Amino acid sequence: MFERQDKNELRKARHARVRKKISGTPERPRLCVYRSLKHIYAQLIDDSKGVTLASASTVEGAVSAAAGESDKKGAAKIVGKTLAERAIAAGYKGVVFDRGGYVYTGRVAELASGAREAGLEF
Repeated sequence: MFERQDKNELRKARHARVRKKISGTPERPRLCVYRSLKHIYAQLIDDSKGVTLASASTVEGAVSAAAGESDKKGAAKIVGKTLAERAIAAGYKGVVFDRGGYVYTGRVAELASGAREAGLEF
């Protein structure tokens, strides 16, 4: 019989393919997205140094309080706005978007639109 493929392993393979081509620099860090069933995480990464410059997620108290009773898409948009505000405060305006192997729809797209609305360019 055929063995069912693990969706997360397929996502990791897509992410690895994309990561071969893009990387964050000190001028344009990589905005990396991770999505779990309940939460969404985003961080700015400088791959040349291997450091995280800014991050935001729905696990944080301030973000979850701002999200309140909104759905997961609304919370993702707030995470994007929060990350963009922190990135601009740290002096980063342009980023490279790394969707993490996820399809660019739903929560990932909402996070990206929230970051764009708050002033990040990608």
